[in-house]
Amino acid sequence: MATVIPHAAAQNAPSVTVAATRDPVDKSYRKMLAGMDIFERHHALAPQATLRFQLLPRLPGTQLDGITLRVAGNSVSLPVAVAPDHTFTLERNAQAAREDAALIASRKTSTLTWRAQVRSPNVPAGMRRLGDLRLECLVGVEAGLLSNNAQMFAWLGELFTSPERVCLQADGNYLFFAERPVYAVTLRDGARHATLPFSALYAGGTQTPATLPYCDCQVLLDRSYYAPVWDRGWSDDTLLSFEDMDSPPGPDDTAIAADHGTTEQMRARLGPAKVVSFDSGYQMWRYTYPARRADAPPAEFTILFGPDGVARKARLQEPVKTP
Repeated sequence: MATVIPHAAAQNAPSVTVAATRDPVDKSYRKMLAGMDIFERHHALAPQATLRFQLLPRLPGTQLDGITLRVAGNSVSLPVAVAPDHTFTLERNAQAAREDAALIASRKTSTLTWRAQVRSPNVPAGMRRLGDLRLECLVGVEAGLLSNNAQMFAWLGELFTSPERVCLQADGNYLFFAERPVYAVTLRDGARHATLPFSALYAGGTQTPATLPYCDCQVLLDRSYYAPVWDRGWSDDTLLSFEDMDSPPGPDDTAIAADHGTTEQMRARLGPAKVVSFDSGYQMWRYTYPARRADAPPAEFTILFGPDGVARKARLQEPVKTP
């Protein structure tokens, strides 16, 4: 049976703490360069990897195709080429750095979120390497890419956000995004394998309609997850695989009884659940039960319901304490 990794931090923090620059979309060129520097300093996490930066949508209807970027200072304006996959690199320009230039996008404030993209060669399609994610976290925090808090709390972001605070501690809560809406994430490191718990998916399952606008997962909630970048018990070569919401049930999934197949039936049989709802109409339900070992996290029964209220797949996980 796969190990389920506990993620205590996600229970207490609804979103990542971030620092603000001139504006939630404009990014500090100096901080972006600092992110590039930390990539070089910690390149051993992913020795063969390259660094790019990535644009992602933050609001419904955000159109990334055709977006333009420029580095703008008092006397410099440098165009930045954006690839078809909405990634880009930055060149170093001493004058722009001296002028504390900004990286400006041709989109309205708060319509975008940003991430570092670190990719090692020879990683199987649809998987991610943990060392790459560790480096993405360090670069993303150092570069000030996260855009995730109300302006009135920006000073708190500056005070408490650092790569070490976010990436090297269990409660750092740095959000990653999968390529597609995710149902399950499994880690494999040699013979060891583990499944991320519900609390490591969907921004911890703690978002509400009131808090979601302050999370840069706003339209990517069903793709968001926390990876254990802080846990050195997993090597840098650990691979993460993703089971999509729209994929058929897999061998680790649990058969759903006929009289538990709808939201109404499930609620009538098992009572209220922890529910996370997505813009797509899908819902993830979670029930917890005491584990058989006192030192283990609770057992989890999770069910994915479609927009029609019919269960698509379910999984019962009996976790054990990780070393």
